[in-house]
Amino acid sequence: MGSEKTGVSPSSESSYRRKKLENMKKAGSDPFSFTAYFSDICLKKVKDCFEKLEGTTVSVAGRVVGYRNMGKVAFLDLRDSSEKLQIYVKGEDLATGSSIFLNNVDIGDIVGIEGFVFKTRRGEISIHAKSFVLLAKALLPLPEKYHGLKDVDLRYRQRYIDLIVNPGIKDTFLKRTRIISYIRKFLDERGFLEVETPVLNTIPGGAAAKPFLTHHNALNMDLYLRIAPELYLKRLIVGGFEKVYELGRVFRNEGMSTKHNPEFTSVEIYEAYSNYTKMMRYTEDLIKGLVTDVIGKSVLEYGDLRLDFSGSFKKVSMIHAVREITGIDFGDFSGDCVEAKRRVKELGLDVSGSSTWGDVLNFVFEETVEKTLIQPTFVYDYPVEVSPLTKRKSDNPQLAERFEFFVAGKEIANAYSELNDPDDQRERFVHQMELREKGDEEANIIDEDFLTALSYGMPPTGGLGIGVDRLVMVLTNSQSIRDVILFPTMKPLKTNMNENGVLVEDTDKSEETSSEGAPLIDTNDPSIPIFDAKKPDFNSLVIEPLFEDLVDFETFSKSDFRAVKIKNCVAVPKSKKLLKFTLDDGTGTDRTILSGIRTYYEPEQLIGKTCIAIVNLPPRKMMGIDSCGMLISAVHNEGEEEKLHLLMVDPSIPAGAKLY
Repeated sequence: MGSEKTGVSPSSESSYRRKKLENMKKAGSDPFSFTAYFSDICLKKVKDCFEKLEGTTVSVAGRVVGYRNMGKVAFLDLRDSSEKLQIYVKGEDLATGSSIFLNNVDIGDIVGIEGFVFKTRRGEISIHAKSFVLLAKALLPLPEKYHGLKDVDLRYRQRYIDLIVNPGIKDTFLKRTRIISYIRKFLDERGFLEVETPVLNTIPGGAAAKPFLTHHNALNMDLYLRIAPELYLKRLIVGGFEKVYELGRVFRNEGMSTKHNPEFTSVEIYEAYSNYTKMMRYTEDLIKGLVTDVIGKSVLEYGDLRLDFSGSFKKVSMIHAVREITGIDFGDFSGDCVEAKRRVKELGLDVSGSSTWGDVLNFVFEETVEKTLIQPTFVYDYPVEVSPLTKRKSDNPQLAERFEFFVAGKEIANAYSELNDPDDQRERFVHQMELREKGDEEANIIDEDFLTALSYGMPPTGGLGIGVDRLVMVLTNSQSIRDVILFPTMKPLKTNMNENGVLVEDTDKSEETSSEGAPLIDTNDPSIPIFDAKKPDFNSLVIEPLFEDLVDFETFSKSDFRAVKIKNCVAVPKSKKLLKFTLDDGTGTDRTILSGIRTYYEPEQLIGKTCIAIVNLPPRKMMGIDSCGMLISAVHNEGEEEKLHLLMVDPSIPAGAKLY
């Protein structure tokens, strides 16, 4: 009973468990034959109501998460969705038919137990088992409680294991559910109608984002997964619904990071005869209500930050926010792109890709201001160029009536006074199409049907969008968006698929790629280097000639090569080549290095790896970001094709170890 033998491989343990299952089946006691088991109380209630329940017979069910054999008696730790409770088992006290299950139970199995509530001599509330049945046999062993699930990548890929081994994780998702319920309640109480709009769109609209493309076989046409529900919701405002909202998934085919997941949850709200100042009040009231009612306090911890949601939230215009951080007042040269670029050069930012005053202002804000917005802050009055669906300010047509809400350096909400002039909207769409023709894949496409809807007349309208995942991150002190999504998007570790698209093991390995004597490598371990089993094509191999010039030892010894651990890796926005690495170099201070290897690796592949970097190069600006050093890669050519391998080393090498 309770195998969990130390030093036993998972495959051997699985075989051992399967033998137990066969034994039970042969004895006519197949645990998988049960269609239901009716427990009458949760384990938490047993503990909370012990005085009332002592001596009472109860029926409970759950997963075995601990086992201690004391000879004639055994103690099991049983966990259900509410609590963990000790089960006292004495073989001679069990009902007929229970022994076969008891003798074949392992940690991880699902069991049903009937017995009476009591306290042990040590004072622990327990259930004395009288009946014991196995309801499901766990054929795979759980990871060791304190060692097996430090692997963050595995936690995301196999969330079901994460929830079993780390039950505290459930609290985050319980809070997420309560947050979503509160948002709906908040809007319903204010007269908003929840609606559903298409996920499959003929035109991707409502946001500046690259869409996912799919194909409809019956209609023989390409469709896009929605990047926002905005344009459909505003059609409903045209049709006479005055308060609508939609809470659901949207999809954006963009980079992944601790703040970005390709599919995420948002809520979009539209109210006729309203504007962005009304949306600002809704946002503040909603978030304060969430903090008070769901979290239960107005001052929250987020990592090392202390976030104060009491009092009125700070409100600042984008121009003023940029002036506070950089000293540059864009209001002094409003609309003058040449002067804007000249002034910004003093900051060392590369704005060559910005073609208007508004683009420069927005770029400077994103690069210098966003990360400083720690406390709850509304930033309002954005450039028109980056707000194609928003009304212009009547007193300054260079700006739009738009705000974004920030906390902990993250954008949480975005709101407009919605543009309802069909002619102005068409001009904005035309400008967006010009940007698209120049290579901006995120620019909007002209939506003729939406323009037709506006031509029938849309009242002045306020619109608000809130990123639910980021909001949950802040309210639950979660540092990555993947921590608040039950099943975040992950790249498959194995690339072999059958004709149905199902991942399968590669059983036809050639001698070139495998060896009987080779040690097994756990490819699920993110710290293990990424190996390419395919050998180079030696017939077309081209290696760069060795340098003929010699370097004296004193010069060489000044190069500081160190082992570094990749803490995070994200794609650099608006760059097709660059990855941004956050590195542990052993100093206790994160190091940022940019590397142009995006063609060869997905960012998420590299998190957790141990690499080599030269760390005493002077900082170099790339896309406005200081790159402090260089990661070392091995490069060769096969014919005309360049091959690159980031140099990854033994994960047991500590961060900061010096190379000699």
